[in-house]
Amino acid sequence: MIKAENIHKYYGELEVLKGVALHIKKSEIVAIVGPSGAGKTTLLQILGTLDKPTSAESLVINGINIKKLSDRALSKFRNNHIGFIFQFHQLLPEFTALENVCIPGFIANRPKNLVEKEALELLDFLGLSERVHHKPNELSGGEQQRVAVARALINQPDVIFADEPSGNLDTASSKNLHELFFTLREKFEQTFVIVTHNQELANMADRKLEMKDGKII
Repeated sequence: MIKAENIHKYYGELEVLKGVALHIKKSEIVAIVGPSGAGKTTLLQILGTLDKPTSAESLVINGINIKKLSDRALSKFRNNHIGFIFQFHQLLPEFTALENVCIPGFIANRPKNLVEKEALELLDFLGLSERVHHKPNELSGGEQQRVAVARALINQPDVIFADEPSGNLDTASSKNLHELFFTLREKFEQTFVIVTHNQELANMADRKLEMKDGKII
């Protein structure tokens, strides 16, 4: 599913990633852990095509060589094949839960009625059928994060990248979100790559990769 070899990333003279390599299989849940400043989020952003490496021997996602894509092709690939879940849900405050979930589908120019139907099904699956017309400020933190999960899933991506997804949630909501990832994997067979400081979540994953000083150790 994901094959990265010799990934380097510099910001000026600061080398943040120092030749990172990893292979992740389809439907695998992988946690990336390590101290702040180890390069975890930078790696996640590069794997998720939100940022580009300074240099890389290879970066292949679902058989596609990311390095060979134009910016336009890369944006289309990202929207169709990759989902993102962030610590701060990044929902648009002026839109309802349903509208927020639909946005990636509309960007992909999928039929409006089909996108809305799938969004309603996802929100129902996530226990939010009574909250579809509520705006983010009318939802709890856990509900907002589940809306963000539905948004990440709407285009049926091959891989979900999550950056500290439970970092802003209380203990009960964190536990529910962690269990949800495994339920989603069983139902939709997606691959999950999760950056987290939460050791409970990391220990639940199929594999735990530890980063230190820009390398996987």
